[in-house]
Amino acid sequence: MTLNFTQNVFPLFHPTNLDDVKDPCPVFDGHLWHMFGSGGTVTTETWILFHATSASIEGPWVEHPPVTLPISGSGIAAPGVIFDDGIFHMFVQTEFMKSGGRVEHAVSNDGFNWVVLPPAIMAISETSEHGVYDPHPAVIGGIKYLVYSAMPSFTRVPQPDVYLARSTSGTWFGPWERVGKILDHADVPHHNHRDDPDYEWGIEGAQLVELPDGRVLMNATCFLPTGKRGTRQRVFFAVAGNVSGPYRSLGPVLDPMRPGENGHSTVMIAGQELLLFYQSRIETTNHRWRFGIARCPVTDVIAA
Repeated sequence: MTLNFTQNVFPLFHPTNLDDVKDPCPVFDGHLWHMFGSGGTVTTETWILFHATSASIEGPWVEHPPVTLPISGSGIAAPGVIFDDGIFHMFVQTEFMKSGGRVEHAVSNDGFNWVVLPPAIMAISETSEHGVYDPHPAVIGGIKYLVYSAMPSFTRVPQPDVYLARSTSGTWFGPWERVGKILDHADVPHHNHRDDPDYEWGIEGAQLVELPDGRVLMNATCFLPTGKRGTRQRVFFAVAGNVSGPYRSLGPVLDPMRPGENGHSTVMIAGQELLLFYQSRIETTNHRWRFGIARCPVTDVIAA
């Protein structure tokens, strides 16, 4: 399905001195909008933790120096951030192409200065969570969760599925109890199959949002089974009656507008409106990744 996005602003801004901006995660602290994400270049897969602010959700955005954290890894990117009870909580990957990754947890009072706490989740070698990345916090039914991508090995192109962990303390400080896999390749008919000789990538960038009717909306990224590479990545939605599933895919929801693709995104529900912040690259951006924001009635999703 393609939702009726009544307003679609793309790109939100053109970054300074960055080839690409990916993995948008907007957060409102009650006074100011913060945009976190990955900044850098897909050419060398070199990334920083991007940070910008604005008084308005649609800008203009002021870019700030990247968030620097005293953590190690070759894939520190894709932060999932939430503002709760006056504190920013950032969950961030350290790897996405190697084993031994961690989901690190950092906190901040202002969104600029961060303190790193013990990791929330560690990869477990020789298991289905041999690699972990793309964490995103969620509150469903008053319970705090982390949804993330995980995979059993890196013997070929990463093939992650979607996994879930629950805070047993009722706080963002954990400890985190693994719930397990909640969405598999086989559950997404519009996603490339593992045995496809032109397999591109797995399911990633998942986020969970509680809908007004009590169901759970999963917002995630798939890769279409056909088409040229560079045109197959898509934002898709899936719904479930329970946070652990089973999830029913609603299919890709956002048209790239021009030849290109879209992906890793964050959903916010504001009253009767659903806001989708997404990454996309098309001809008019010279196929560099940029951020966009699209809006549709939340009733459209509930009725799907």
